[in-house]
Amino acid sequence: MALFQATASAPVNIACIKYWGKRDTKLILPTNSSLSVTLDQDHLRSTTTSRADPSFEKDRLWLNGIEEEIKDGGRMATCIAEIKRLRKETVEDKQPNEPKLSSYHVHIASFNNFPTAAGLASSASGFAALVASLAQLYVLPVSLSTLSLIARQGSGSACRSLYGGFVAWEQGVAADGSDSLAIEVAPQSHWPEMHALICVVSDDKKGTSSTSGMQRTVETSALLQHRIKDVVPKRMAAISEAIQKRDFDSFAQITMADSNQFHAVALDTEPPIFYMNDVSRSIIALIVEYNRVSVAAGKGRLAAYTYDAGPNAVIYTLKENVKEIVELIVKYFPQREGSFKDVFGLFEGADIAQTQGKTVEGFNEAVAKKFEVGAVKGLIHTRVGDGPRALGQEESLLSADGFPKTLAK
Repeated sequence: MALFQATASAPVNIACIKYWGKRDTKLILPTNSSLSVTLDQDHLRSTTTSRADPSFEKDRLWLNGIEEEIKDGGRMATCIAEIKRLRKETVEDKQPNEPKLSSYHVHIASFNNFPTAAGLASSASGFAALVASLAQLYVLPVSLSTLSLIARQGSGSACRSLYGGFVAWEQGVAADGSDSLAIEVAPQSHWPEMHALICVVSDDKKGTSSTSGMQRTVETSALLQHRIKDVVPKRMAAISEAIQKRDFDSFAQITMADSNQFHAVALDTEPPIFYMNDVSRSIIALIVEYNRVSVAAGKGRLAAYTYDAGPNAVIYTLKENVKEIVELIVKYFPQREGSFKDVFGLFEGADIAQTQGKTVEGFNEAVAKKFEVGAVKGLIHTRVGDGPRALGQEESLLSADGFPKTLAK
């Protein structure tokens, strides 16, 4: 019998203009537009295998080897149902000889190569990989923007992980969400020098989930209304222009300002929400001082910090500055052996745990105190990347019987 199966991987994206707040919680329609950078799947990705088979008794999902319940009416069930609907409408109804895959149940296995729910956008890459895998399985003749409408209903920011490069999620105005979708602002190839250093401050699960946190903000924050009406539209236009011009100084200024305002809005929530901690704030102080030195030297800003709903820092910079920034972070946050995979060969095989780190000339070392080893648990160096990838059968996460090859012990 024919095997109906597909495997896809999808990337993490980290927003420069933040999504925070929904105008419709069921359809996941945002209160403002947002913009992100897609990161390289060679370093951070979710991989998903989907199989449709008439022998399957129900839709089932395994995440990192653990079976997760697919709740009726929940986000996962919605995504699966919407993709099945597209299969029936765009393929089976038009080509009667095509197999009726939309009527079969599916088994889905997904794996993240990074901590789930720790502020590293795992739900975005996860739902994007799910949608990409199912779209591949069902051979859907639809655009990425159409698929982004479905991914959005799983996790809002997942719609942005269906494209590589620099991606906008347009908030839209339609009540049914038909115009709340992702579009490509610029491809990966437009600005390949854009790199990112992720400082993993914590890989614990968040104290306040994004879903519950943002709705409390919508209900209680006066600052959010100002952000929605007056701030974000101008920033979306300005950062899109900065990306088109490859103007890192402007990109950095806007990215840091929007991160700051997002966390100000969280603080303006009742009761207040704190996602950053002392380590997070110290990294901000280091980047502010690093930029002060570079601006004084006439080079403009060379680094941009941004924080999502968690304490982990993402530092955007151009490729030529990454080594200097790693050395700066290591000076204040000593690393354990093996905590940094030097995938770009910056340190020529040396382990940064053996180095003291250093600052640039003119840097005021009193802006932060030196922390103990482990305050920053690890560093991940990556760069702007591509959108979802179709993978071969050899990378399938399901075995011949339709169950995961690996289950959690």
